[in-house]
Amino acid sequence: MKLATIRLKPDPETDRAVADSGFGWSLLPTNISSVSDLLRTPGWAEIVAQQRTAVAEDEIASFENPLPEPAKVICCGLNYRHHILEMGRDLPEFPTLFAKYADTLIGPSDEIRTHVHARLDWEAELAVVIGSDLHRASRQQAQQGIAGYTISNDISMRDWQRRTLQWFQGKAHDATTPVGPVVVTADALDPEQGLRITCAVNRETVQDSSTDQLVFDCADLVAYISGFTRLRPGDLVLTGTPGGVGMGMEPPRFLNDGDIVTTSVEGIGTLTNTVVFA
Repeated sequence: MKLATIRLKPDPETDRAVADSGFGWSLLPTNISSVSDLLRTPGWAEIVAQQRTAVAEDEIASFENPLPEPAKVICCGLNYRHHILEMGRDLPEFPTLFAKYADTLIGPSDEIRTHVHARLDWEAELAVVIGSDLHRASRQQAQQGIAGYTISNDISMRDWQRRTLQWFQGKAHDATTPVGPVVVTADALDPEQGLRITCAVNRETVQDSSTDQLVFDCADLVAYISGFTRLRPGDLVLTGTPGGVGMGMEPPRFLNDGDIVTTSVEGIGTLTNTVVFA
């Protein structure tokens, strides 16, 4: 099943949550404006299963960030074997984690806007969407607590990131992290089987890998994170990026004003975002 947050052409200022169980998009109740709202609603799976008003594709004005209000956005760095090697590091014993704020998130076709003419880098990522309260969860509990998966791109300001040993300031610039276009529920997608993940800049493929190359898989990450902070429905866990980032190239390559970044994960869809130095 797919879940999404959309805007309808007759009312382009209002977000609505929709679901597609294989027969086309259907509107969820009017009080549920996003997938964030849906996942925080007790019995959300039953709500989705109920008959709702069908929405034709040509009635949809846009797909928005499906999860605009996560309480926590926790990210894993250095989690693909190839990427770790291209950065000159050894495989880690524990995940390397950092956090973002909800303010960093944008929709699947929004502009990546920054006033900072920084060394802007791309990082295609599979994102895990939390569907239940998880605290000190086992791997099995973590797996059961995953609502589904979506796509993100952890756009990074490398010069800011390298100012100190802490990455936070290079990772948490407002309105720079696209998410979407849909959430595919966990019963319909299995990253452990290997989903192709790619990133292209102006149609040139710069990253091309598979989620079976993750050092710490989705359930491991969620269980580990829940060991020190409670995860709640609608929270996001970004699982890391594969090799091919600009900083790892010889010479290093970074995004320019007007570049188009296309991020895809097999079975989920594609993000298409234009870089704007405002």
